[in-house]
Amino acid sequence: MLDFILCDDNINILNRLEKMLESIFISKKFDAQIVLSTTKPEELINYIRSHNVNVVFLDIDLKSKISGLDLANMIRKKDKNIYIIFTTGHLEYGLVAYKYKTFDYLPKPITAERLEETLVRLFEDASGSETSFVRLDNNKTIIRQDSIQYIQKDGMKVVFHTDTRNYETYSSFRKIMPQLSDNFVQCHKSYIVNTEKITDISTSNNTIFLDNNENAKCFIGPKYKNNFMEVFNDGNFSNYLDSINNRK
Repeated sequence: MLDFILCDDNINILNRLEKMLESIFISKKFDAQIVLSTTKPEELINYIRSHNVNVVFLDIDLKSKISGLDLANMIRKKDKNIYIIFTTGHLEYGLVAYKYKTFDYLPKPITAERLEETLVRLFEDASGSETSFVRLDNNKTIIRQDSIQYIQKDGMKVVFHTDTRNYETYSSFRKIMPQLSDNFVQCHKSYIVNTEKITDISTSNNTIFLDNNENAKCFIGPKYKNNFMEVFNDGNFSNYLDSINNRK
């Protein structure tokens, strides 16, 4: 799932952009949602401070003390991987906009054809990234890796447990592992854990706790325990914990 934010000072343009995006999401079967649509730069800033976002559409001239370029600069300081797409009727801003690692620059009025072309390229780029995203088999669902807590094998299905929801697909660990970054380690025949999400480990119960949530946990299998602990410690992933506790 890719989360989109839209920011434009003109509410009519904002509403039209929302409708075009949602229409493209449906027609192309893109797994995406608009999580915020606002005319207020401050609202965008507050949202990004406390949420992970994948794509931001920014008008450059927001008729505010804060411009779209200012917002892009703030976004880049927080996250270098967010896709930024500028929209503007001022063509002279084009060259300046690209200094912020802009994915695209859409001159107004935005056409549905031009917008669809940009989204197709964006999803192709996101799904081709081996370090930031995982693409599920047989569909166009894209999951950001840093949102994944653990991956569970459940019969013929593989379940991705993320910060916000679960995703199911018919696949295998053998197909999924090559897409994952080094912080993902198989700890059990049925579990792969994101070591960056671990908050505690019970070595006595062979249980891994994630994200400070008692219900978010996976397990360490006896055949995987030595290798898991070795990788976990040697990879300095234990820096994410104050200690490894022996919970009873």
